[in-house]
Amino acid sequence: MRKFEIFVVTAPGLEKPLAAEITEAGFKKPKMMPGGVRFRGNWQDVWRANLCLRGAVRVLARIGNFQCMHLNLLERQIGEMSWTPYLRSDVPVKVEVVTQKSKIYHAGAAKERIEKGLVAAVGVPISNEADVVLKVRIDNNMLTFSLDTSGESLHKRGHKPAVAKAPMRENMAALFLRQMGYDGSQSVYDPMCGSGTFVIEAAEMASGLLPGRSRRFAFEQLASFDGEAFAALKTENTQVPQGQFFGSDKDAGAIRMSLENADRAGVADICSFEQKSAGEITPPDGPPGIVIVNPPYGARLGDKKGLFALHASLGKALSAQFSGWKVGIITTDAGLAKATNLPLETRFATVAHGGLKVCLYTCEVP
Repeated sequence: MRKFEIFVVTAPGLEKPLAAEITEAGFKKPKMMPGGVRFRGNWQDVWRANLCLRGAVRVLARIGNFQCMHLNLLERQIGEMSWTPYLRSDVPVKVEVVTQKSKIYHAGAAKERIEKGLVAAVGVPISNEADVVLKVRIDNNMLTFSLDTSGESLHKRGHKPAVAKAPMRENMAALFLRQMGYDGSQSVYDPMCGSGTFVIEAAEMASGLLPGRSRRFAFEQLASFDGEAFAALKTENTQVPQGQFFGSDKDAGAIRMSLENADRAGVADICSFEQKSAGEITPPDGPPGIVIVNPPYGARLGDKKGLFALHASLGKALSAQFSGWKVGIITTDAGLAKATNLPLETRFATVAHGGLKVCLYTCEVP
């Protein structure tokens, strides 16, 4: 089966843990790039990447490129490309174009010519609402064509309708857990669990559940799709988790959302959620595990008054009750991390999250 370049997109700053996940999943020779990781593979690799990579935002298949300096030639060159191995004449396509440092500098005009070329070559309907997206990058007069094989962002696992304010996306949660050294064997506790993302993600990882098991993908509408071969990839090697998975939150609505989401994800029987403030938390029975928390930053949910007191209260409870546990706090503000009075430090890159720059601060509680 012919191999081509596959580019797995992630949040900027999380390329390194994604590359580690890709290697662990058995994909060959991944190479980090700004905003993601690339490797070479075939269509089964594309399907498996969408299905099993927890840190991925989307998976792009690079299907071709050519040089073009004149808008007038673009439509003809599109017609000369081989599209039938990828696109179906009965499935609409959306075209997206970005251009820089090129003779073809008008993205809108290029998009129009490419769309006309596709219609002439394959007869595909063009629609801005289409699930299948052809991404075209024009850089130094070289056009690179990529199919977005995912569709909706891969953080949408397909079983989480209830979302809290300022949520942590599932793919980011998975990679932050990986940075914490989580391997599925430890207990995980989130004392400000919101809609339960960290707890549910950890429970799924420990259970061997595929992140994409509940959703559909754009590649299912491509000419290259083989339903039987894809069904064979969806076989899960589930296991009984060794750790325990706990979340708490002062908000009753958050606990209700977390319970609903855990149930939909199929991990409700191994997750526990209870309503309590950050200063009231106590560890579950058993050996020390991982505390991971994404507290309010102030930038999005109002001003920072009270947040320093909240972090101090959390830090006091952790110091008193969680000796030996590894703690990870995600924040935009080193001062908030310092307010916990824990020996937190960061050795990771900052991460783009909802227009902000956040960082994971970690320590082991003395």
